Amino acid sequence: MTARARENQILLLTFVALLSWLVPGAGYFWLKEKKRAIIVFATIAITFWLGVYIGSIGVIDPVVAKPWYAAQIINSPMVALLGHAAAGGNFPVYGKPHEIGQIYTSVSGLLNLLCIVNVVYLAHVRWAQQGRS
Repeated sequence: MTARARENQILLLTFVALLSWLVPGAGYFWLKEKKRAIIVFATIAITFWLGVYIGSIGVIDPVVAKPWYAAQIINSPMVALLGHAAAGGNFPVYGKPHEIGQIYTSVSGLLNLLCIVNVVYLAHVRWAQQGRS
């Protein structure tokens, strides 16, 4: 593999990963796996928004709950906007709903991380198969 081809492959894989992070499932859509893209988007979005519904927007807390926020931010950059809005402290959350909401939103972020790794792998395999053809 030439240096130029290697650079192109790295750019492609980075593009697919960023696309999948910006909108969950978008990397699969770009790879023309539309059913998988819809399933991934729906699963991650429903899990995330269910966590926000259960625990309110206050579960996204970049100041106090940094480990939870690290998992939540993997969902999308949109989480950073929600975290900025919630950082004012106008959304107090207490008890079990808060914990359950944090768990749901964090699990959806980690699920998106798994999907990002998978879509990058699929893009790599397709790139390699095209090179052999």
